[in-house]
Amino acid sequence: MTNNEIPQVSLSDSTSIPQLGYGVWQVPDDEAQGAVEHALSVGYRMIDTAQAYENEAGVGRALRASGLSRDEVYVTTKLANPDQGYDSTMRAYDESLARLGLETVDLYLIHWPLPSQDNYSATWKALVALQEEGRVRSIGVSNFHEAHLDRIIDETGQAPVINQVEMHPYLQQAGLRAINADRGIVTQSYSPLGSGKGLLEDADLTALAETKGVTTAQLVLAWHLALGVVTIPKSVTPARIEENLGAAGVELTEEELATIAALDRGVRFGGDPDKG
Repeated sequence: MTNNEIPQVSLSDSTSIPQLGYGVWQVPDDEAQGAVEHALSVGYRMIDTAQAYENEAGVGRALRASGLSRDEVYVTTKLANPDQGYDSTMRAYDESLARLGLETVDLYLIHWPLPSQDNYSATWKALVALQEEGRVRSIGVSNFHEAHLDRIIDETGQAPVINQVEMHPYLQQAGLRAINADRGIVTQSYSPLGSGKGLLEDADLTALAETKGVTTAQLVLAWHLALGVVTIPKSVTPARIEENLGAAGVELTEEELATIAALDRGVRFGGDPDKG
């Protein structure tokens, strides 16, 4: 698998993002370098980290050790919840850049809306300013629902290019994906394989994967890709890192997509964006 075989998804700000990337949630900093180096060596060209993951430094070490030029790797990081607010966002972004050892990132996201704190609008204004100053290529959000999206768009006139949300066959987010699309926002999925909560043992999925001669993980990731969703599976096991990348070569029929669509349970394994 080469990077040329990973589809690119166009964003509303005239940039593009690899559709299949590598996420490092829950990867300790001292393991992140080796995991990211391996991911890059086998063909991943998009790395997704966050201030809250406490592994930006390890990701940065991997980027430098990879031998790849800066423009060959798409890097995303996210603002930690305690740093929401205009001025604190500006400081936090500088701190993330320092840990990553980069002059800019390709995509900067608000990690959670935290509606009870009511700082996400001021935070979004800071991201808009960072982009206007040329300090970040693209800006987006994570875990935002319709009301959160509409508020920041109404107050700034600028929509996020991406809304990164929990999504997998048990939580298919059809309504939110439609809301995103209506606003020109690309949906990006995290925990695409269900965070180890039994999704990959689902009888319907395993049977379908066996019939196609692929792994269940490859089947599920191919489903994300078929829906036009950008996705960031995570593993620290080299064989699984490579296996996940192979999903880019799996094509699903309409019948197979319908079989997976029927599995939606509305089950959320992570946090509720309307709380906090």
